[in-house]
Amino acid sequence: MSDTPTAASKPQAEPREAYKAFRTITTRWMDNDVYGHVNNVIYYSWFDTAVNAHLIEEGALDIHGGGTIGLVVETQCNYFAPLAFPQSIEAGIRVARLGGSSVRYEVGLFAAGEPTTAAKGHFIHVYVDRETRRPVPLPAALRAVLEKLQ
Repeated sequence: MSDTPTAASKPQAEPREAYKAFRTITTRWMDNDVYGHVNNVIYYSWFDTAVNAHLIEEGALDIHGGGTIGLVVETQCNYFAPLAFPQSIEAGIRVARLGGSSVRYEVGLFAAGEPTTAAKGHFIHVYVDRETRRPVPLPAALRAVLEKLQ
């Protein structure tokens, strides 16, 4: 069996309509690498920024005093077109799977005004008790916000 993706399974760029909420992210001079585009590690930072800022703004996440925190257990990204400073980025977010204590977030990164993703990826948060680091059920306020992103 080959690990080479087939044309049917090869990841494809997606349209804006595939995402439920958006956040604008400003690129920084330091985001570019020596090849003149944003380095791949920055994309993962943008995933975290888009999702966590949305949850904080919606009142579903208290990063300083909340008893429940999300830990990343998986992450992945596919790249379709380069992004570079000084572009503005628009991050689209959605929830692909909502479990008892875990969430699969999917994030599409768009160059400002562009119709399809320059990159898209996902990460999975397992929500745990801040002190014990043991999984806990998603708090009701968090679940309500996440359901709107499905």
